[in-house]
Amino acid sequence: MTNRFFGFHLSLVSLTLTTAFIAPLRGINLLPVQAQTAGFCQTPPDQAKTKLKLLRDVIAGDDAAQQAYDQRIKEDAGQLQQCRSRNWPQNQAIWLRLYECDLRPGVLDTLLDRITSRGYNQVYIEVFYNGRVLLPATNNPTVWSAEIRNSQYANRDLLAEVIQKGHKRGLKVYAWLFSLNYGYQYSQRPDRRSAMARNGNGKTSLDLVDYTDPNANLEGDVDNAFVDPYSPQARQDYAQLLQAILQRRPDGILFDYIRYPRQTGGASITSKLSDLWIFGNAAQQALINRALNEKGRTVIQRYLQQGYISASDLKNIDASHPTEQAELWQGRQVPPGKLPPPEIRLPRLNRDLWLLSVAHAYQGVVDYLSIFSTTVSRQGIPAGAAFFPDANRRVGQGYDSRMQPWHRFPKTIEWHPMSYGTCGDTSCIVEQVQHVLQSAGGAPVQPVLAGQWGSSYRNRPSLEAQMAAIRQVAPQIRTVSHFDFSWQDPQFANARRACRVTLLPTEDNRQ
Repeated sequence: MTNRFFGFHLSLVSLTLTTAFIAPLRGINLLPVQAQTAGFCQTPPDQAKTKLKLLRDVIAGDDAAQQAYDQRIKEDAGQLQQCRSRNWPQNQAIWLRLYECDLRPGVLDTLLDRITSRGYNQVYIEVFYNGRVLLPATNNPTVWSAEIRNSQYANRDLLAEVIQKGHKRGLKVYAWLFSLNYGYQYSQRPDRRSAMARNGNGKTSLDLVDYTDPNANLEGDVDNAFVDPYSPQARQDYAQLLQAILQRRPDGILFDYIRYPRQTGGASITSKLSDLWIFGNAAQQALINRALNEKGRTVIQRYLQQGYISASDLKNIDASHPTEQAELWQGRQVPPGKLPPPEIRLPRLNRDLWLLSVAHAYQGVVDYLSIFSTTVSRQGIPAGAAFFPDANRRVGQGYDSRMQPWHRFPKTIEWHPMSYGTCGDTSCIVEQVQHVLQSAGGAPVQPVLAGQWGSSYRNRPSLEAQMAAIRQVAPQIRTVSHFDFSWQDPQFANARRACRVTLLPTEDNRQ
């Protein structure tokens, strides 16, 4: 029998830079370095060179150059729009992290010019990640620290600036946020520790980091601090963050990390109750509250305490609630009539409790996303979610540890499957996209690809090869995005990160 729980199958089978304050970086090419690929609206190198020269003149204080540069940006925006409307995909997007250096004169302009020169008409700006937010230090109402820490830029609003400059270039600018991953500093606040997700061993995701492992990423992994999606405190904090981002009026909001922690080895499969991240106070109480009678409530409480129900447990529970029949909770159905003896009922009861607990873990993720995507949609702004196509798999008797039920995500939002398959060719990438399309039910599917233009990278074919393969099987797709800008232009990305960029002519870079 297939039980239903909030519409959720319990079986889960388908589940500037001036030389006055910055030294030039020798050898950095400020022109876009890319393989010119026909049909993807990329700008010829000579046009990019002309625009860069105008920008340098603008930074040097040439008013006439400012007018010419603005006019060139306007013309290029129009040409990009026309080109994208005639070519597949209609929208080509890039994922991007900004840095403090991007606030210096001309750097953000150069960055966005490089992006449009590659034929992109959408950009997804990372605005909340690793426990930091892309908001001005003097106007940050959230519990998280501002990403820009230099007091010189305390009043600068980099998110608002990139939206304004992006629009001038014909770019739609989305805000990209981590979601259930709130960052290490959040987890260390005494008043927020109860908001953290916990498994049946009382551990948080931070306890998964092996600090003795020489291969552990002690910067990135430490910031994988996941919260309980049922926590009212976590939801309140995120709502405040989201409202601050929405005030900047981005063209869309993308939610990332809508899942539980990824684990490795045997722990990569969730196969028993203690593996589930439902032991935070809020998640436990929400699960208990799914009971429809006192007997159901008692059974759920006992199951959470010990991970199973024994025959003696069930006999005692029956005796304690003589006026009630079967143990009931949301979605559970039992045959009418006299109850069989505890020994007969026990196997199904334990199975149903396991499926209830799994569905509860999944439902927390779905509810969390639904709450915040609805907040975005009510403001007339598109919402979307990024996810892994294989993160909702059933594996043997268990489930992928990420437990990301994307097939239950709202179909009124954009679906961004991170199609990162590595098999030496495009076949596994195409399979991932097709798999998502089969479950989309009308949701706009917008694949996320990883790679570089013009060459294979990390065992992935070139971006143009990946897109050609997807177009062949799914020409109805209108938007494809690429992760991320630093993969395509690592030298420039590293220079921005370290603030080693110069735009004024020097002996090394005069054109």
